[in-house]
Amino acid sequence: MSEAQEQYLEKAITNRRFKHADLQPLIQKHADIFQIEKLGESIEGRSISSLDWGNGQTKVMLWSQMHGNESTATMSLFDLFNFLKASGDEYDELRALLKNQLQIKFIPMINPDGAEAFKRRNALDIDLNRDAISQISPEAQILKNARDKFEPEFGFNLHDQQIYYNVHNTPKQATISVLAPAYNEATEINDVRKRAMQTIAGMNEVLQQIIPGQVGKYDDEFEPRAFGDNIQKWGTSTILIESGGYTNDPEKQYIRKLNFMIILNALHQIATKGYEQYTTEQYFAIGDNDLQLMDLILNEVLVPVGEKVYPVDLAIRRRDITSGESYYMTSSVEDLGDMQVYFGIETLDATGLKYMEGKVYETEFENFDALNGEKAMDLLRKGYLAVKVKNASKNELHGLPILVLKSTEEYPSGWMTGATPNFFLAKEDKLKYAVVNGYLIDLDNPKSQEFKQRVL
Repeated sequence: MSEAQEQYLEKAITNRRFKHADLQPLIQKHADIFQIEKLGESIEGRSISSLDWGNGQTKVMLWSQMHGNESTATMSLFDLFNFLKASGDEYDELRALLKNQLQIKFIPMINPDGAEAFKRRNALDIDLNRDAISQISPEAQILKNARDKFEPEFGFNLHDQQIYYNVHNTPKQATISVLAPAYNEATEINDVRKRAMQTIAGMNEVLQQIIPGQVGKYDDEFEPRAFGDNIQKWGTSTILIESGGYTNDPEKQYIRKLNFMIILNALHQIATKGYEQYTTEQYFAIGDNDLQLMDLILNEVLVPVGEKVYPVDLAIRRRDITSGESYYMTSSVEDLGDMQVYFGIETLDATGLKYMEGKVYETEFENFDALNGEKAMDLLRKGYLAVKVKNASKNELHGLPILVLKSTEEYPSGWMTGATPNFFLAKEDKLKYAVVNGYLIDLDNPKSQEFKQRVL
């Protein structure tokens, strides 16, 4: 199925920050094969539509982007639309099976207003996944009405999770996390929930061949306001898929492929009742989700306090902040001391390396054209962590491995919790590493990496 996704990739979507308007022509291009219905409008008047396909007896409903900044599965759904629409290749038998056995309703982008601002909540600042019962939001009403009218046997609740989730007590990112939500506080298992668990076990079998050890399972504590829990309660076997992080995949294009593969696998299981071969024990054997990952852990950094230095571990996380059509990263020291309970996506043994502050380069650059990555690296090696650029604009985005100042003569720095990690690591006064906005740079052997920064 990996080749199928590559073949039918929706090339109009190449990153996570797309908007409602970007999807409308992509929806309409499938009007000849899918039945398209406008289900209603969001608070700000954006349409929410469904695409129906298949004429089988078993009904399946998939909905995505309930949270506006959780868009990975939406991308994969449009790849799947292209796949289902196609013909004349080795997948025709699979398409015919799905079409004859299933009736599928897709609802991409339940929260278009949130997607517009690339934020979790809707225009009322309500978390739609906590509005299943009160249904204050029109988007929640639309989803509930769609479920009640269609009465699906299976449902897929498609989300993204933080990249800092790992599989419990391992350093492996939970690239995909799953859950068959509970339908009551006792977390009992009836036939409805059992089918969801069995299907997830089959999906996990596929994922373990591709990303071994990188599938997590959410805790099944009952959340009485959540859609997944309640749709399970209302009689639809509900499967939660959460897209996490994967190395060198900031736009989640590889995780997009994984979504395509496991959704297609699950649809095949449902069409053939293949999920019946799996057990609830296989579901519970999936490793639990945990939140033990940091972007960067520096072990045993010598930090100065008075006349002495103390060896501490520094745990650093970076966060992306939306800026127009793009984003930049901010970082902070999340914790320090003994960090052995955490795992670093990147880790450095900094034993014998001393924390050192950097300098601001004295000569102002006229513009960005006068400053490139090679020049920035040269300045870092000389102890400069920041430069001033005359024609830069505050908050302007750049990809240089150095801080750029416009509205200030100083930059934030420090090693204590909450501080922005901008400093050097030196051995016997020789600079060995720079930490720039939480990015680690080996000054002797810099690696290729993408910097997403803004002018300060």
